[in-house]
Amino acid sequence: MNEYLSVIHTSPLFSGIEKEETDSMLSCLEAVEKDFKKDAYIFRAGDATDFLGIVLSGRVLITQEDFWGNRNIVSSAAPGQTFAETFACAPGAVMNVSVTAQTPCRILFLNVKKILHTCPSSCSHHNKMIQNLLSSLALKNLHQNEKLTHLAQRTTRAKLLSYLSAAARQHGSFEFDIPYSRQQLADYLSVERSGLSLELGK
Repeated sequence: MNEYLSVIHTSPLFSGIEKEETDSMLSCLEAVEKDFKKDAYIFRAGDATDFLGIVLSGRVLITQEDFWGNRNIVSSAAPGQTFAETFACAPGAVMNVSVTAQTPCRILFLNVKKILHTCPSSCSHHNKMIQNLLSSLALKNLHQNEKLTHLAQRTTRAKLLSYLSAAARQHGSFEFDIPYSRQQLADYLSVERSGLSLELGK
């Protein structure tokens, strides 16, 4: 765990929490680390969970698949970022997405019930984590609204330009890396890869 403390402290979930408080908090939150091979399922659609995940190393993909196997990439998560908190915060909620390892990765799982139900002393760092969790949920909602803006465009070219424009604004530069392969970007924008490749070539 110690080798990943720097990654944990980059997580928005631990923003404003002192490093010396981390060990006791991880114990309180029933923290568990687990390794996953590339393409392994971390969660499957239909699962229910009380745990959110923090990526310690590698990258994960959050995807939806229909009955015929058509895949839509909802989002991805890199080291320090969280996933599954929306479902963990909703008692009895069944996941309508799957989470898979895009690369070999290590995940830290935290029990959301332990976050939401404060300890008897109502310590300040616990209250701060609740605020951070709420901020994380709000930010992910904004990201999904942004994705809807891309998908609302009528053509593959317009969807691609919408996505790239948003990425340029986010990075503050016309040069940036994106977290998806060409097929994954097509899945994210819900377009055919051949059409996407044609537009990228132009």
